[in-house]
Amino acid sequence: QVDLVESGGDSVQAGGSLRLPCKVSGFVLCMGWFRQAPGKAREGVAAIGEQGKTYADSVKGRFTISKDSDSNTLFLQMDDLKREDTATYYCAADSRLGPCVYYDQPGFKHWGQGTQVTVSA
Repeated sequence: QVDLVESGGDSVQAGGSLRLPCKVSGFVLCMGWFRQAPGKAREGVAAIGEQGKTYADSVKGRFTISKDSDSNTLFLQMDDLKREDTATYYCAADSRLGPCVYYDQPGFKHWGQGTQVTVSA
């Protein structure tokens, strides 16, 4: 049984920062963050697995994915936020071996409920 609970969503001004935590329970090897803006398809943002981290080009250099094994928490540190970062952010995870990359949505079996991030000008 894997359970994921995101939090930390908020409204911030452009250029600001926000950190999203995701509490993870259960055995997982691959974890990631995804987002969905109104009227758009859900897209991958970042992923972290045994082989390292991957990022979407749109967030590279601004967002950082990390995990704290002691607290079983996945984080997404978001800096220099832009209006186009406005979306519902989802934490996802899976226990499979192999590549863990942000663009492999079908590879993530477990999903959180989402947390809203709104960036204003």
